[in-house]
Amino acid sequence: MADNYDLIVLGSGPGGYVAAIRASQLGLKTAIVERESLGGICLNWGCIPTKALLRSGEVLHNMKHAEKYGLKAEGVGMDLDKVVARSRAVAKQLNQGVTGLMKKNKIDVHMGTGHIDGVGKLTITDDKGKKSQLAAKHIIVATGARARDLPFAKADGERIWTYRHAMVPKEMPKDLLVIGSGAIGIEFASFYNDMGANVTVVEMLDRIVPVEDDDISAELAKSLKKQGMEIMAGAGVEDLKAGKSGVTAKIKDAKGKVEERKFSHCIVAIGILPNTENIGLDKLKVKTTKGHIDTDAMCRTNVKGIWAIGDVTAPPWLAHKASHEGIICVEAIAQEMGNKDVHPHAMDVKNIPGCTYCHPQVASVGMTEKAAKEAGHKVKVGKFPFIGNGKAIALGETEGFIKTVFDAETGELLGAHMIGAEVTELIQGYTVGKQAELVEEDFMNTVFPHPTLSEMMHESVLAAYGRVLHI
Repeated sequence: MADNYDLIVLGSGPGGYVAAIRASQLGLKTAIVERESLGGICLNWGCIPTKALLRSGEVLHNMKHAEKYGLKAEGVGMDLDKVVARSRAVAKQLNQGVTGLMKKNKIDVHMGTGHIDGVGKLTITDDKGKKSQLAAKHIIVATGARARDLPFAKADGERIWTYRHAMVPKEMPKDLLVIGSGAIGIEFASFYNDMGANVTVVEMLDRIVPVEDDDISAELAKSLKKQGMEIMAGAGVEDLKAGKSGVTAKIKDAKGKVEERKFSHCIVAIGILPNTENIGLDKLKVKTTKGHIDTDAMCRTNVKGIWAIGDVTAPPWLAHKASHEGIICVEAIAQEMGNKDVHPHAMDVKNIPGCTYCHPQVASVGMTEKAAKEAGHKVKVGKFPFIGNGKAIALGETEGFIKTVFDAETGELLGAHMIGAEVTELIQGYTVGKQAELVEEDFMNTVFPHPTLSEMMHESVLAAYGRVLHI
């Protein structure tokens, strides 16, 4: 006999486990199915352990520059094995935290590979091959995604790495090629550069971090080059071969010249593939686009009773987007089941912030200046540099700026773009402003504490309207 639930969540990443917790809060009998580790890729092999690695890189970077703070740090070095061990310990701690949350919220956890046999029916196969059946009125697919391989050079874990290999390296790269300059590629480039590797970044498009504002891309490229990285935008890797001692890459630069280069290792960060195969979606005729599940604003698929959230659906593929979708989805399910106290609201993807934790950090929300103009907006743009901020100067972090884009007619904040120290923490101020539909006067009339980096957010708004104070 199958165990019966109101809801089964397939996958326990930041979308899946948050959905399960919210379901439990709403009184739904809930089960979660996970084939590997509670917390999914983000917690175990993505967002969190990479931040632990980057923190080690940041501390090492600061130790090497101790003299500028009037300090002495002699014989500075690193132990890569211990750096990695700390990162894995952080992931383990959070995995245990999610395990505790499942118990606290009385969510049944089933470890194994899930397969949807039909609407409301799911089979789990554990690591010993034993099968069990679950049944539920609703199933949420939250199976996430995996790294995309180069078609002509699959990752081997030795010389050609995905992000997962790069988090637990068997040896320190000497000369590292990073293919792709999105958040994952740039974060690993930044980490290994701080650790002492010679890093080359190859980006197919005409600028790095191409989803960001043009000014941010240019500033980051300048900063990374200053730190010793080689940045090749508008370039492509046409061939990549791994050997015992390294990799050989044929790289076509922006001018069309093809050069053969040798590296000790290569990280491939060219995107993701959704985990939609072999879970029963084809038989149910669940609609997909390039493998990603199509959903409506409440995360419903075209098949009643089957829902989907997170990286397995449409972009942006971000952990916080997945978590928020989980809440929307579960509240919509509860509403369908007769709960009149929930009122789910569709998510506006323009209000989802993006963060890249390289050095310097990058963060943004909303439209770039170029996109705003292309959409027909007349814009007012403000910029304020870190060098004009007292707290930034005191921290010794004077690199970067904050940029805001407003609709000239309505005062609506269309977008905000930042590069510099701790901007991944600052961006939420503008995100709240966009969600609350604040206009320029709201930001201008807000009192920002002194001395803080956040004062630059105020100054950037003032700059857009010709009222900047400190430059």
